[in-house]
Amino acid sequence: MGEHRPTLVRPPPVDLSKAPIENALELTDLSIIGPGIFTNTRELWHPPGARGIYGGAVIAQTLAAAQRTVPADFVVHSYHCFFVLAGDSSIPIVYYVERVREGRSFCTRTVQARQRGSAIFTVTCSFVRERSGGPATVEHSTPMPPAALANPPPDDYKDPDFLAASPSDGGGGARKEDDPFQSFRPPPTDKEKRECDKRVWQWVRARGKISEEGGHQAHLSALAYISDSFFIGTIPRIHKLWRYGSTTDPADLDKLSPEKRDRLEKLNAWEGGYGPLEEYRGRPKLGMMVSLDHSIYFHNPKSVRADEWMFTEMESPWAGDGRGLVMQRVWSREGVLLATAFQEGVVRLKDESKEEKVEKAKL
Repeated sequence: MGEHRPTLVRPPPVDLSKAPIENALELTDLSIIGPGIFTNTRELWHPPGARGIYGGAVIAQTLAAAQRTVPADFVVHSYHCFFVLAGDSSIPIVYYVERVREGRSFCTRTVQARQRGSAIFTVTCSFVRERSGGPATVEHSTPMPPAALANPPPDDYKDPDFLAASPSDGGGGARKEDDPFQSFRPPPTDKEKRECDKRVWQWVRARGKISEEGGHQAHLSALAYISDSFFIGTIPRIHKLWRYGSTTDPADLDKLSPEKRDRLEKLNAWEGGYGPLEEYRGRPKLGMMVSLDHSIYFHNPKSVRADEWMFTEMESPWAGDGRGLVMQRVWSREGVLLATAFQEGVVRLKDESKEEKVEKAKL
């Protein structure tokens, strides 16, 4: 058996002067091999039950790698990526940055993430020189929903204890104290609307304090990381799809112990569930959910403070043919529109007829 090597270079000790998300996203420069080559310094997170690593980590690290290759007065304004293959957390990722264009006002970079010689992720991002738009410019911005301020998270917010329980015990499993960001979700208020009119809200922030050394680049990478949280998951929420298949069946809720039932109810509410678990009886089950692509438009890059609470609103204008599209807006707590993101993904229902055939074959 070979040594477990999720990184090319042995990781250094965690830097306690930096926020957890800075340590999680740290890159190692491989310029000794060639220009614009980087690798992950630490092992990347693989969510329980997921096909591969958390997509937000690769999104953030490709952005961080690209940011290292542009002049200091350029900031990212547009980011477009494709998920090609599921990433393996036990194997190092190598990021290759290509300088596509160097302009006076804009510059373009492509980044390819590779494992075992194959591309698992590819991105094109554009950077703009600060204050290159001229002394006068048109301006408008979508305001933050009033409901956001009606349900703000407390400054001393702590993750609920039940999130530390494993999914098999009715807990979250994927959220624990050492995760690099927090989420707080106000309850939905649009349960009776059409799916395309529903909104999923959440407050998010990176844990700890992002260091001055990290600069605005660290805040932008953190926002990119967080932007993938529950993104395509908006669709199973607004359609009220049963998404706890590995835990239990909605038809068997009465067979659960009171403790497990209580934890599942709390998890469903925390995740922004549209109604209590009882309302999921007879609902379709989520069979497969995978992100295909992800785009972020950064509107006010220098205003991003990812270690302070940010409000996100997600909606889905369309779903069909096993896919779905979701749009996300991100505001600062003061109401500044920081970014708008889009994601398309595979969203397939579980084929109940196949399960029935398997059960009959066992008899």
